[in-house]
Amino acid sequence: QVQLVESGGGLVQAGGSLRLSCVASGRTFSRHSMGWFRQAPGKEREFVAAVSWSGGSTYIADSVKGRFTCSRDNAKNTVYLQMNSLKPEDTAVYYCYADSTVDGARSWGQGTQVTVSS
Repeated sequence: QVQLVESGGGLVQAGGSLRLSCVASGRTFSRHSMGWFRQAPGKEREFVAAVSWSGGSTYIADSVKGRFTCSRDNAKNTVYLQMNSLKPEDTAVYYCYADSTVDGARSWGQGTQVTVSS
């Protein structure tokens, strides 16, 4: 497994932008597909975005498509979630995850809070 640490969350007004970062430790970062989930109060955790191990493919949930992008920098062991045109309904704790392409094991970060005010 890899250890994941998110950063970049905070309070922003509706229409604003934030960029979340997730730094992974371990030498096999490039062997993991990476992505983001989020969980709002009283709701189930939902998929937001993912990027393949090479960075060549990305997957974005319909609820954020056109506003969020997901990318990675394997040289920095970091995955990013760029969030634009934020809405109050984007308020949630955002969790980074990593899926091993070797055995499928999933690792989670501790989460970072994003709050969008109207």
